[in-house]
Amino acid sequence: MDPLGAPSQFVDVDSLPSWTDAYEVKQLDSHQNPVGKAQVDVRSPFPYRKDINEKIILWKGDVALLNCTAIVNTSNESLTDKNPVSESIFMHAGPDLKDELQKLKGCRTGEAKLTKGFNLAARFIIHTVGPKYKSRYRTAAESSLYSCYRNVLQLAKEQAMCSVGFCVINSLKRCYPLEDATHIALRTVRRFLEIHGETLEKVVFAVSELEEATYQKLLPLYFPRSLEEELQSLPYLPADIGNAEGEPVVPERQIRITEKPGVPDDASDEEGLEADLSFIGSHAFARMEGDVDKQRRLILQGQLSEAALQKQHQRNYNRWLCQARAEDLSDIASLKALYQTGVDNCGRTVMVVVGRNIPVTLIDMEKALLYFIHVMDHIAVKEYVLVYFHTLTNDYNQLDTNFLKKLYDVVDAKYKRNLKALYFVHPTFRSKVSAWFFTTFTVSGLKDKIHYVESLQQLFTAIPPEQIDLPPFVLEYDARENGPYYSSYPPSPDL
Repeated sequence: MDPLGAPSQFVDVDSLPSWTDAYEVKQLDSHQNPVGKAQVDVRSPFPYRKDINEKIILWKGDVALLNCTAIVNTSNESLTDKNPVSESIFMHAGPDLKDELQKLKGCRTGEAKLTKGFNLAARFIIHTVGPKYKSRYRTAAESSLYSCYRNVLQLAKEQAMCSVGFCVINSLKRCYPLEDATHIALRTVRRFLEIHGETLEKVVFAVSELEEATYQKLLPLYFPRSLEEELQSLPYLPADIGNAEGEPVVPERQIRITEKPGVPDDASDEEGLEADLSFIGSHAFARMEGDVDKQRRLILQGQLSEAALQKQHQRNYNRWLCQARAEDLSDIASLKALYQTGVDNCGRTVMVVVGRNIPVTLIDMEKALLYFIHVMDHIAVKEYVLVYFHTLTNDYNQLDTNFLKKLYDVVDAKYKRNLKALYFVHPTFRSKVSAWFFTTFTVSGLKDKIHYVESLQQLFTAIPPEQIDLPPFVLEYDARENGPYYSSYPPSPDL
């Protein structure tokens, strides 16, 4: 607490000028040409909105000193990262914050978790984990960073917060290019305010001197402060501006529809994917499937080429993906039956499936399929492994083979290509027999990827224990059946 009569070190967000106010001050010293009527007809995908600009604040300073409803802390998966932002927040919040963080048991990349602010002026701290950036995994990093900002804003909305102070989530230690990350941050906030603007009064971007110039340069692209600035910023917008929520878009995942629905496909249908992608963004429609019944009849008659079959499967998957993104799947997510954890010894993403957490008889299995697609779509673009915990599953946890076959048939080819191993942990004799029949007679391509794992010690030869989030009941069962495990084991590529 500050000594009596001493000025407070904390900064009230209401005392900071908004992005609109900063512009109006600048206008006094500038001589800008007015925008002509013809120019106004050319609009940016991020049009001038004074009401949104008044909610935005760019402030050079320490986010820990902001007096607002919540501030954002960027950290690592164990919430123990020692970066300048975290260290300042810990110093000002006091020792109680460390005790509170231990209860959270970490935070996965892209997620957001909430704690009290303790000795801070902010009531809450929202902790999030930005991705480690590698150029060859850029798509995954973009999606994860988008998730950080989106989940922070969603949490603020759910908790009815008035104001949020963002630090720059991509820390230098994680090697994310500052300008690329700033594009994602600004457009995600912009799209959220367009849809849920009534839920937040202030969004502060707290930046350092190193970061300020980049934010000053890019803010006008997403928050133009006049029609003229909107027009001037338009040529500098990147090609990928995300979807309606700011989420990065991978072109090959988009549904393509023909420019003139109902007109039969012409010779351009035989052109490759590159030709198809050229339509995206330049036309209201880009491709259309045509007569669906005719397509199905040709398939039954064996007259449709392999390329056409693949194309139709891709369209079908894209429809599932769009539905998954539009559906409310929070009830399925709350089961914690599917989640991303760390990486295996080969650096591949590890996805966990917890069999006991799937109440097959009580949930909508179509929604479960949609949730799988929603979670896995950006994971499957690179190599990954699945760990299925069969531990203590009952009859009502058993996934029907028809559902598994449908799942295998619906998913995109990348799921099958990039799945490098499926670790079946704590199998029973009955489950082994079922899996053998399923992979032998139904989905033969999966058979060579399954590894039966009798104990966690065996699993840890392929996946380090610190890289996998284990349900407590799995630990207890394994300790009871196989004895306690240890934190380090020699790597074995043969598992």
